[in-house]
Amino acid sequence: MRIGEAAGVSGASARSLRHYEDEGLIVPGRAGNGYRDYCRSTIDRVIVIRSLLESGLPLRLIKELLPHLGTDGGAEVPCAEFLRDVRNHRDRLAARIDVLNAQRSALDAFLRKAT
Repeated sequence: MRIGEAAGVSGASARSLRHYEDEGLIVPGRAGNGYRDYCRSTIDRVIVIRSLLESGLPLRLIKELLPHLGTDGGAEVPCAEFLRDVRNHRDRLAARIDVLNAQRSALDAFLRKAT
């Protein structure tokens, strides 16, 4: 399928599909006229990439993880270093959430006093 249809099926924009290709996350085929040709397995990979991005993983870690995902739904266990990087990323997110919660609490207190 061409990029517009692939975007509709995967939920990713055409721009995102091109970006994933530029980053080496996907490799769509090419039709004789040079247009990208997305097969079902590429669409499935895009769906996985989007899911991982939505979970907060940066592309850098997703690139490391993708080779460990089996095509049959199974997955290899990523190396300890990768898991450490994911834990560190999660911890940084948790720290940011704590800061945001504190800021929200401060705003709530301000609003209570102001009304």
